Amino acid sequence: MVKFRRAGSGRLGERRTMGRAAWLSPVLVSAALACGLPGAQAQSVSMTGSMGSKALLVVNGSAPKAVAAGDTFQGVKVVSVGGGQAVVEVGGKRMTVEIGGAPIAFKGAGGSGGGGRIVLAESGGGHYVTEGQINGGTVRFVVDTGATMISMGRADADRIGIKYQEGKPVWMNTANGPAQGWKIMLDSVRIQEVTINGVEAVVMPQSMGGLVLLGNSFLSRFKLQRDGETLTLDKRF
Repeated sequence: MVKFRRAGSGRLGERRTMGRAAWLSPVLVSAALACGLPGAQAQSVSMTGSMGSKALLVVNGSAPKAVAAGDTFQGVKVVSVGGGQAVVEVGGKRMTVEIGGAPIAFKGAGGSGGGGRIVLAESGGGHYVTEGQINGGTVRFVVDTGATMISMGRADADRIGIKYQEGKPVWMNTANGPAQGWKIMLDSVRIQEVTINGVEAVVMPQSMGGLVLLGNSFLSRFKLQRDGETLTLDKRF
């Protein structure tokens, strides 16, 4: 039995690690954090100002975020900034937002883009391992339906440039003693031809051997069907 607690809270929770990913038990603890999973919603984008070459964007009612050209925030990529406006892109669609203008909505974005089906072959021992991308950086996923969120080690987060230190600190009791993780929002997660924007995840200080747990903050967007040694994920929203 392993325990976790959120930073700033004295309450403890418990999660029993079991099944095929039990060898990653210190990481599975982090994936059990009690939090709501993101739902489907239209991508609403507005611009409240600018800071030099950065646009101050509000995405789906978020706090304003300074985003430079070429960077992405909650699935919204800034293409260019200048003249009191910014060109932004969601799921391959581009639109222009102006400072103080009404929010624009990317119809049909729904927080995702690309195709609607992922087909995975069993990698052995009941595992489904596949390459994919997080925020454009290549990672190696292992499917874990028992994990609440996508979970990765700090080394992988550093390698693909995730600024997890800006996330919410979460303290956990692990086999190696207390450890701090960070709950974050990933801009995009891509596997094969399917991209999901705005996916919750947790970054752990421990090494995970180069694997990233593909938990339910991603999997809940799909209907899963196993047929022999094949796992098919059909996008629900």
